[in-house]
Amino acid sequence: MENNPAPTGRTLINKATFRRNFRNKCENQTYLCYEVEVWKDGKWTKVEELQGFLRNQGADTHREPGHAELCFLDRVRSWHLDEGRQYRLTCYISWTPGPDCAQKLVEFLGENRHVSLRIFAAGIHTKYRGHEDGLRQLWDAGAQIAIMTLNELQHCWETFVDNQGQPFEPWPIQVEHIQTESQKLKDILRSGVFW
Repeated sequence: MENNPAPTGRTLINKATFRRNFRNKCENQTYLCYEVEVWKDGKWTKVEELQGFLRNQGADTHREPGHAELCFLDRVRSWHLDEGRQYRLTCYISWTPGPDCAQKLVEFLGENRHVSLRIFAAGIHTKYRGHEDGLRQLWDAGAQIAIMTLNELQHCWETFVDNQGQPFEPWPIQVEHIQTESQKLKDILRSGVFW
């Protein structure tokens, strides 16, 4: 079974699906977990009903094909977030956005000044030509981009996964993977800066 309903009625990711995708074993599939916060009373407050996950939609589904990031943007637009308030969107994603999705995210941020974006990725998606430029443009547009640490992975496990009460356990070489991917991302973002 792909996913199970949470006690709150929210759908959760199957444990094996989470492990496979957030270990970057499925290059053609992207999972995106999201949370929304609103600035209220001097602090960021979670909007519980605007929390969930989605994945890229392909030919094996009953929807039009679409990358997870574009499906997420469709979902955000459907919420009609109040332009008089400040929102922070946090995405925990199995792969960094490719160049086309990065450009769409940049456009979204430009059109929605009341929204900020944080992206925590499990790995850098190098499949598409121009992925570095896309990440730099996203960074330049104000998005925060980082590789998921053990803390973010554990948060996802506890929040978005049907973990059946099992604690999060990092897989072998997880710390090394995080360090390597973090350095790669830092180099990509820095290579666009000219002193």
